Amino acid sequence: MDPSISQRVEEQYVSNSLFTGGFNSVTRAHLMDKVIDSEINHPQMAGAKGSCCQVPGCGESVMSDERGVDILPCECDFKICRDCYIDAVKTGDGKCPGCKEPYKQTDLDENSVDTRQPLSLPSNFSKMERRLSSKMERRLSMMKSTKSAMVRSQTGDFDHNRWLFETNGTYGYGNAFWPKDEGISEDGTGVTPAEQLELLNKPWRPLTRKLKIPAAIISPYRLLALIRMVVLGLFLHWRITHPNEDAIWLWFMSVICEIWFAFSWLLDQLPKLAPVNRATDLNVLKEKFETPSPQNPSGKSDLPGVDVFVSTADPEKEPPLVTANTILSILAADYPVDKLSCYVSDDGGALLTFEAMAEAASFANLWVPFCRKHDIEPRNPESYFSLKKDPFKNKVRQDFVKDRRRVKREYDEFKVRINGLPDSIRRRSDAYNARAEIKAMKRQKETAGDELLQPVKIPKATWMADATHWPGTWMISSPEHSRGDHAGIIQVMLKPPSDVPLNGTDDEGNLVDFTEVDIRLPLLVYVSREKRPGYDHNKKAGAMNALVRASAIMSNGPFMLNLDCDHYIYNSQAIREGMCFMMDRGGDRICYVQFPQRFEGIDPSDRYANHNTVFFDGNMRALDGLQGPVYVGTGTLFRRTALYGFDPPRFKDYHSGCCSCCFPRRKKSAGSVASTDENRALRMGDSDDEEMNLSLFPKKFGNSSLLIDTIPIAEFQGRPLADHPAVKNGRPPGALMIPRELLDASTVAEAISVISCWYEDKTEWGNRVGWIYGSVTEDVVTGYRMHNRGWRSIYCVTKRDAFRGTAPINLTDRLHQVLRWATGSVEIFFSKNNALLASSKMNLLQRVAYLNVGIYPFTSIFLIVYCFLPALSLFSGEFIVQSLDVTFLVYLLSITITLSLLAILEIKWSGIELEEWWRNEQFWLIGGTSAHLAAVLQGLLKVVAGIEISFTLTSKSGGDDNDDEFADLYILKWTSLMIPPIVIMMTNLIAIAVGVSRTIYSAIPQWSRLLGGVFFSFWVLAHLYPFAKGLMGRRGRTPTIVFVWSGLIAITISLLWVAINPPAGADEIGGSFQFP
Repeated sequence: MDPSISQRVEEQYVSNSLFTGGFNSVTRAHLMDKVIDSEINHPQMAGAKGSCCQVPGCGESVMSDERGVDILPCECDFKICRDCYIDAVKTGDGKCPGCKEPYKQTDLDENSVDTRQPLSLPSNFSKMERRLSSKMERRLSMMKSTKSAMVRSQTGDFDHNRWLFETNGTYGYGNAFWPKDEGISEDGTGVTPAEQLELLNKPWRPLTRKLKIPAAIISPYRLLALIRMVVLGLFLHWRITHPNEDAIWLWFMSVICEIWFAFSWLLDQLPKLAPVNRATDLNVLKEKFETPSPQNPSGKSDLPGVDVFVSTADPEKEPPLVTANTILSILAADYPVDKLSCYVSDDGGALLTFEAMAEAASFANLWVPFCRKHDIEPRNPESYFSLKKDPFKNKVRQDFVKDRRRVKREYDEFKVRINGLPDSIRRRSDAYNARAEIKAMKRQKETAGDELLQPVKIPKATWMADATHWPGTWMISSPEHSRGDHAGIIQVMLKPPSDVPLNGTDDEGNLVDFTEVDIRLPLLVYVSREKRPGYDHNKKAGAMNALVRASAIMSNGPFMLNLDCDHYIYNSQAIREGMCFMMDRGGDRICYVQFPQRFEGIDPSDRYANHNTVFFDGNMRALDGLQGPVYVGTGTLFRRTALYGFDPPRFKDYHSGCCSCCFPRRKKSAGSVASTDENRALRMGDSDDEEMNLSLFPKKFGNSSLLIDTIPIAEFQGRPLADHPAVKNGRPPGALMIPRELLDASTVAEAISVISCWYEDKTEWGNRVGWIYGSVTEDVVTGYRMHNRGWRSIYCVTKRDAFRGTAPINLTDRLHQVLRWATGSVEIFFSKNNALLASSKMNLLQRVAYLNVGIYPFTSIFLIVYCFLPALSLFSGEFIVQSLDVTFLVYLLSITITLSLLAILEIKWSGIELEEWWRNEQFWLIGGTSAHLAAVLQGLLKVVAGIEISFTLTSKSGGDDNDDEFADLYILKWTSLMIPPIVIMMTNLIAIAVGVSRTIYSAIPQWSRLLGGVFFSFWVLAHLYPFAKGLMGRRGRTPTIVFVWSGLIAITISLLWVAINPPAGADEIGGSFQFP
């Protein structure tokens, strides 16, 4: 028998079991013979059925391999299930129940999980530690050298560099090593002299290139920025030295606002002085990592593993169909199948999400090979089948039309199944609950006899497809089954694939011919962390940290890509694009690669600047020229060790103090570098003499020894390829070609323990390790902490959008989205994450950018005042200056011209359009006078008085046009955030009417003051135009009476003002008018 049969049987058992556990409870493995009601075809999927066990009285399913072929441990081909096989080995003297001959291999682990016995959590660690220790020796390898004694580094752990080049050991994906049998050099390095010579003589090709902005654009841009700084300084000096004695209060308010606006503009402008563009070379990536070579004769992929995280919390607000499409786009990504893993975090613990993910895994059996066969883009089925362009363009295979038609039909059926899941679960649960109630009544009658019977009350449980209780949140909440109180759940939806390509078969029953297509699917895991009352679960950040720990135990990919449930992979090679930066020279100092956010379903005019292109194509490109872009919460490829809180390697090479942007970085001598940081890849702290103490790791990462043991493995596998002597801290070619170990029950049981609610107690998770807690915008804080430790990030803009998602196009939803961002910024400003407290490792201009992130909401206070100044000027008849003299007009014209020219040049180097820039300016004022002001008030009340305020929505109308793609754009939901902009608009409109009336009726009209006030009022109203349009609803549906009454009210108020306070000396027009 194949020695790996027992391990494959174990893995099949794990993938068919639902693992649950948590605080003060046992970890159980519930073997599921049915995950969803529909039929399951792919052998990798949970619940895939094989043949029936031939042991009399059993009838359980026989385990199968990656093709669905039965795993038969005996040569007589007697079909036996896992449990019967274990019994035969333990109690039957290792003899086959069929032929009565002894099994030739009985290496199935006797400590495997039994469905009849629970797995205790590691509260008593003695036995579990021994179990995990032996597992680590087999699965994660203790990296024992065969020729030399184990070399310890300053961390007390194994020294990867010296071991790799002093012994014949090699690393592999799956964290084990195998000695090379051939090509061993005499010194035991594992690299022959010929290979070394070839490596040195081979021209090194970079994976990425930095494309600088043309000097014809960036030089004038910097010069104009400098000129505008000087003009602003002179203008403010002139304004301060020339007060308006007639309206000193108006002058004072305007000067204070203008000083703040100049300061705010400076914070925004300074980080934009060094924008860059970048390009990747996917052909070089393929040549280095997937092309046959002396180090890689078979051409197997040498790329590192990637764990993709998808987070969802509420299936009612985040439709399961959207999440399922995101999962399908990940499973179909163009990346080595055995190196890709997908983890879905269901923070609501809903059975609806669980079964929707199972349906997606089942449909992936058809969708993923179809995408590979015909090179489909995008690989989100909903987006692909909704494309308005010709789907047959550039398709040459004769069977494409037939295949597409069949897959489209299957997808339509898949959508119907997903949409019908809520009713299906409800009907199923009602039927089982009724049956349970009947059984309870029968038992009560049998025990009570003729006594008066009490009504039977049983909990209204939610039932799974295999007729068992769902361990997560029930539709009708009950103790230990509510949104904030349920056990931890892990289900391997798709077990890990083999490392060898597996083509489809030519069976007549197959819908599509996949005989030339690899049908393997990546690992897919459903995770719902444990939640219990009394624990702070830290919302999304806590869910992401749970995924980090669970993925480290199960797959330990050195890189992690996090996506929101509505952000799918639009470019199937997006992960490869990001990997070009991570695997390039110096890539080991990159903490994350941020991709721009692109959105679908936005109205053509982008009324509320939902695309946010000024930020994603302007500010983020500029930050890429400094220390890197900020983390924006989704579409980010992380380095696992950077997220663990370690410092970047070789960070002492550079003197990255606060003046690093002004003075060139000076490298240390090669000798000092080699003696310190070259061998110190995992390091925390600022002291040069500080060494890693592994005994302190449990205080930082928790008490899971298996999790701690994966850390150095992930660090090594994430290193760039050492294909040239100039590449520092690299790994040798071919080190990641060994297949990973198969999953077993103890591994998943350990993953259950690390997602429990108590695991983070007295650790640094959320403080230094993982996603940072304590802020609504945990993404910005997490990125800030990495930059503060000296890491840098990269902004990757691909020709074809890497990811696409959805954004709220409704005015109210958009305002509340901006409110959440601004509230997080205020929290950052009043916390220890304020950029004023940043370390010397952060670039000065990068610090300015982070300071602007925390300060920009406070601009709303001055913006509100400034928006009322034109109205106050028109009401009072005064202006912010004594008179509109030439000096003031020249300054005003210079500031306006330089701002316009800067905007034009910024549009040139960022690639945005003028309309997008103007929409951004409009929504800057809309958000600044509404959401930003509310965020400042909310933050101040929270910091000063400890009072938290929540703004609630009240729906006033809804879109009734189901055929309109942008129906949500016209929905009006009242919110208190709308009050300030409405007041500003009404005040300025009335002020214009009053000012015009006063000037007309005045004996000596002051036209200069009127023009000044009216100009600035129109400036305010022009910026608020999208807001006013949103209030009016759908075009053409606003009742005419609204406009009539608005005009009458404005005229009446104007006449009332003139009648109450008529202009002095008005003898004719004004004097002859009398208010009736």
